[in-house]
Amino acid sequence: MKVLDLQCAQGHGFEGWFGSEDDYQSQQSRALVQCPLCGDARISKKLSAPRLNLSHAAPPKPSDGPERSEEDDKALALAGPQGANMAKLWMEIGRQLMANTTDVGQNFAEEARKIHYGEAPERGIRGQASAREARALIEEGIGVLPFALPEALKGPLQ
Repeated sequence: MKVLDLQCAQGHGFEGWFGSEDDYQSQQSRALVQCPLCGDARISKKLSAPRLNLSHAAPPKPSDGPERSEEDDKALALAGPQGANMAKLWMEIGRQLMANTTDVGQNFAEEARKIHYGEAPERGIRGQASAREARALIEEGIGVLPFALPEALKGPLQ
């Protein structure tokens, strides 16, 4: 397994795991390697120290705070103190939204109206709505919050 330190054109750092250098090059040439924060496919390798994955290594110590990955730490370090706090909050809000809402996809406006008017059970939902649909919901007194989910939270991790 080859572990690479990568960076997108926006400056977000992250880690990629590949079977070999050829595997990395193949995925890179097909634009399959993308930034988990912004989805940018313009990726470059950063200098990195070798990593040894030993089976007898000590297990990680539990932390008192919310779980944060090595990729999160690297992205936060690149962003500086203020940017790091914003990125950390954005990722945490995204995780909370994913954990506590149901994805209704393109049916967001319709489902929000059903919930508002008591035609569907009340629950937290997320999905897609056009700007026009969002304005119409707000004019009807239905609270909506536009929020761009971090790319890393939208699909399965590779």
